[in-house]
Amino acid sequence: MKQGIMRVKTIRGGRLWLALVLPWLLLKTTDTKAQQVPKPSAADPVNSTMPALLGDTVRVRLELQPDSLVAAPMGPEAIDSARLEWLRTPPTMRDLVCDRVSCFETDVPHQFNNSVMAYVTLFTARNRSYLQRVLERENLYFPLFEKYLAQYNLPLDLKYLAVVESALIPTAKSPVGATGLWQFMGPTAGDLRLKRDEWIDERMAPEKATEAACKHLRYLYGVFHDWELVLAAYNWGAGSVQRVMRRTGKKTFWDLYPHMPAETRNYVPTFTAIMYSMKYAEAHGLRTANLNYQRAEPLDTLGLRGQAFDLRRLSRACGYEDSLYLSRFNPELRRAALPAGYRPYVVRYPAAAAEHLGDVDRATLLDYCQPTEALPLPLAFLPPRLEGVEPWTSRPLLAATEGPRVGEEDAAPRFRRVPHKVRRGETLASLAERFEVSQAQLRRWNELPKGRPLKPGKQLVIFVPLPAPRTPTPATEAAAAPEAVAVVARPLRPTVSPEELAARKAQAEANAREVARLQDIARQEKAQEARLVAIRQRQAIKQAAAEVQARAAARRLAQAQAAEAADDSVPVSAEQPTGAYTVRKGDNLTKLAHQHNVSVAQLVAWNGLDSETVAAGQRLVFEAPAADAAPEAPRKQAKATAKAVAAAEPARAPGQSLGAPQIHLVQPGDTLFNISRRFGVSVKVLRELNHLTSDEVKLGQKLLVPQG
Repeated sequence: MKQGIMRVKTIRGGRLWLALVLPWLLLKTTDTKAQQVPKPSAADPVNSTMPALLGDTVRVRLELQPDSLVAAPMGPEAIDSARLEWLRTPPTMRDLVCDRVSCFETDVPHQFNNSVMAYVTLFTARNRSYLQRVLERENLYFPLFEKYLAQYNLPLDLKYLAVVESALIPTAKSPVGATGLWQFMGPTAGDLRLKRDEWIDERMAPEKATEAACKHLRYLYGVFHDWELVLAAYNWGAGSVQRVMRRTGKKTFWDLYPHMPAETRNYVPTFTAIMYSMKYAEAHGLRTANLNYQRAEPLDTLGLRGQAFDLRRLSRACGYEDSLYLSRFNPELRRAALPAGYRPYVVRYPAAAAEHLGDVDRATLLDYCQPTEALPLPLAFLPPRLEGVEPWTSRPLLAATEGPRVGEEDAAPRFRRVPHKVRRGETLASLAERFEVSQAQLRRWNELPKGRPLKPGKQLVIFVPLPAPRTPTPATEAAAAPEAVAVVARPLRPTVSPEELAARKAQAEANAREVARLQDIARQEKAQEARLVAIRQRQAIKQAAAEVQARAAARRLAQAQAAEAADDSVPVSAEQPTGAYTVRKGDNLTKLAHQHNVSVAQLVAWNGLDSETVAAGQRLVFEAPAADAAPEAPRKQAKATAKAVAAAEPARAPGQSLGAPQIHLVQPGDTLFNISRRFGVSVKVLRELNHLTSDEVKLGQKLLVPQG
């Protein structure tokens, strides 16, 4: 019985244990099967779209939307902020912004993409306070921008560029030094004639900076003819954009997008996002009633013409508690004051402040606005610090030390300025040796390049050393030594012996005499050269006049003979003269005259020629007409012929004839005039014999010279 009772208890205990363990086993089996659900693959599209119902109907794999961040997981190395913001934005919002941007009627960039949408979200959702601060200043500056943009025929939507640059803060300054509403760098501001000094920086003047920006944008558009590239060049520089265009061969901003720095890549999308956000600020709830909107107010001006001026005193005179209140109307002032003698400037202040000024005239107001304290002066020049050399702070400190001093003998000039004209054959070394100076000194005094020879005729300036001043004798030094030791306890300078001083003085005097002699020689050479030029000119004029007279006389004689022959009734025989010559090809009067020992004027007169030109086949005679051909010729005709022949040969003496020509080789320095004087012939004869068109001859040229 006890055994039966124990068996029943054992069975009951086993059943209780089984009831407790069985649910736990079933739950464990279900979890294991749920974890072994196969992953969807690209090869089984049906499986990838069906819910997993393997063993557990509660765990169902749902289809995710394509714009969800979970649908396309990305590693940390592949995350793009613009793409991430694009994926976070609802599709309806993206479509709405895309439609609005595409409806802009403007020439400025307004392409919509991921980058633009990221910045739109930044300005309208994540950083709304930034754009609201810009909206507060919008009515203050946009009318000014639109005025100048319309004046320069630029798109009015370029006014949003100032928002990208400075957020409409006229005194904004970037870490690299760009300043003002339009963020001009120093060199660009200088090119656009914006003045900058320690008192005024016109990059912060709204009107002047806006006009300069319009000029710069117009220039950039003339270079690129594309507003997206214009904005990129405004940020990066025109030269940088042109270089990357040449390197890549691409012509549009979005083609050049990967080759630009990050700041320039984001510049155009930021501009488009700013333009959209400000145009649709009300739709995004950015314009609220609690914003402190600023608007332009009427201003009055006060002209300054070199008077010292303190802007803080004018602020107090206008009734403002803040002494720097007027700085917002004059943002280009780097300090709240201007010194006396500064260039003309116009101070602006609200016209409503006139009631506080009352009837005060301009002179009284300017006297009141004088600075109460002296304005800061520029720092004094600091001498350069050299290694091992300490600069002296003042002259009294220098005098109290044993350092170098400037005495009366040092203050006196130690050199004499001597001009010198370089002659042929002189070199830098010879001049340095003659005047007892170094070649480096000559080059430094006359700015001569090293390694180039001196050109004859160049004017040089030479500083000739003067003799040293007279120094005390050894006896005088010995007598004054005790007193010097008692008064001054500093070492004396080394003295120069009297013999050396005398030698230096003699050398200086010799140098002075040599310089004077050289100057006299140069003056004589100039005078002689001028006389020779005058003589040559007179001889040339006389010779030209004689030649003209000879030709005129020969022409008159020929005309007279032709007229008499026409009036004469003596019949002309059909036979040709016995001494007639037929002109052949290549003949000329000069050549024929020399061959027959006659002059050109005689040939012209005997043959009745109008000029010295002859043609092939023409008949010429080389002797005077016979006496029977003109028996009634008067005695005057013979005299006129003799005068013409004499005038045609002014340089030939009576009874002198030209001999056979000889060949002369032109030597260095020869001229046609010198050669004619040497051989006793005229320049005209040499020109005609050698067929020269001018008086120029070349070295080595062969000339035919008749023996006079």
